[in-house]
Amino acid sequence: MSQKHLKEAFISDLNGTSLLEISIGLSLAPLCLLSRGLLLILYCLHYGKPLSSRTYSLLLDFLVLVSPLLFSCTVLSAVIFFIPVIIAAFCAGIFSKIYSQRKQEPRVAFRQIVKDFQKMSLDPEYIPAITVFRVYINVLTSISILAVDFPQYPRRYAKTETYGTGIMDFGVGAFVFGNALVCPEVRQKSYVTQPKFSNVARQFSSVWPLIFLGFGRLLSVKSIDYHEHTSEYGVHWNFFFTLAFVRLAASLLLSVFPKNHSWIVAVNLAVLYQLVLNTTSLKMFILHGSNGRDTRVGFLNANREGLLSLFGYLAIYMASVQVGLWLLKCRSSVRGWAEAVGLLLLTVLVLFLFLHVSQVYVEPVSRRMANLSYCIWVVAHCLTFLICLVVTDLALVFTKLLVRGSSVPCCWDFVQPPRTRKKHEPEAVPVRREGKHMCLISAINKNQLLFFLLANVMTGAVNILIDTIHSKTAFTLCILHLYMFFNCLVMYIMHAKNIVFKFW
Repeated sequence: MSQKHLKEAFISDLNGTSLLEISIGLSLAPLCLLSRGLLLILYCLHYGKPLSSRTYSLLLDFLVLVSPLLFSCTVLSAVIFFIPVIIAAFCAGIFSKIYSQRKQEPRVAFRQIVKDFQKMSLDPEYIPAITVFRVYINVLTSISILAVDFPQYPRRYAKTETYGTGIMDFGVGAFVFGNALVCPEVRQKSYVTQPKFSNVARQFSSVWPLIFLGFGRLLSVKSIDYHEHTSEYGVHWNFFFTLAFVRLAASLLLSVFPKNHSWIVAVNLAVLYQLVLNTTSLKMFILHGSNGRDTRVGFLNANREGLLSLFGYLAIYMASVQVGLWLLKCRSSVRGWAEAVGLLLLTVLVLFLFLHVSQVYVEPVSRRMANLSYCIWVVAHCLTFLICLVVTDLALVFTKLLVRGSSVPCCWDFVQPPRTRKKHEPEAVPVRREGKHMCLISAINKNQLLFFLLANVMTGAVNILIDTIHSKTAFTLCILHLYMFFNCLVMYIMHAKNIVFKFW
């Protein structure tokens, strides 16, 4: 068997993992974010000033935010259920140290500090959880697209063949969800009057880089005879095309239907698509082609997975638009965000209930078809991830109150409530925009498309130069760390020089 066919077989016919394992895996990123923030606050407590060294900031961010994810999806995957407990215990230890050594006179009871914290106002112009969500999905995707070609990456994490829930299956849907959170329809102020189809025209001018990258990937893969899993999207289709067409279709729908009711459009899309799958021969066509023997003759047959799964991804996108609009409602207080977390938790519980019903009585999760169960699963886990990130931000805001002058990049700033502060209340640090503060999350966020493109190019280069399937563990970890560090370093340097890869 040729090297190409070996690699294709290596990522084919897989069945995924459990929903619980994926949930546990998603908790790692918020815990890493929390530990990094607590370490920065502890540094400020000891030295009286925030960490200012760019080199140390990059190393800290990479070692705490990225490296644990690399280990958890390779050599530590067998003990994945213990890793969050260990990191959480580490965070608890750091917080205990910060609380016991804080310099605050007079000493205030913990209960009183919590009461004062609930009354604090947060910077209403910035929701760090949205930024971190999009960056971490990008980082996790970049890790997985290369790691999946190494034997140390568990096969249960890779994309499933037909039915099942793999981490990479979730990553595809989460990428679409993250794009919708900051789409023009969400960011556009409700009081601003715009022509009805203005966002559609804007999207036409903004998606051409995705289409260009889609054709670039298609030509490069075919020209070098690179290995590919045909049942993912088809012979000619790829994820860049999916992103472009979903964004265009969503803008068209949002110009016709009220964006405040986009969740209704999402539900109708997902349910109607599932009804068509169940009541017609469409499902058999997607799985086996028009002749029932997996034919790839003709454009529709060749790319049936990529073309028909657009309906499911469009439903996920529309649901995310509703979430984005809801998150951007003015909640300038800690108490307001705590209530929002409670409502999100209730929504997640309802979605998981629907997911159970859908899997039992309708159809199991299928990323290949992007069916109803897949849409519910992606939205439920994305909301769970967002909840974890918001809770992490609130925990860091609380800790910052204990250490005057501490700074955590990509975390909420807080302001004093309008009433007069009592003597025993923690003193609030005035809101200050951190601007060019050197932070890996900010650096990747500034050039997310370039980061994703660079990861794809480097993945191809590594696969061409290295026999990944027969790599030893130490060599695999070294390659993956070098690969991710190079990608992060490029983004970090571009952020330092204020270079933004966007010319459209």
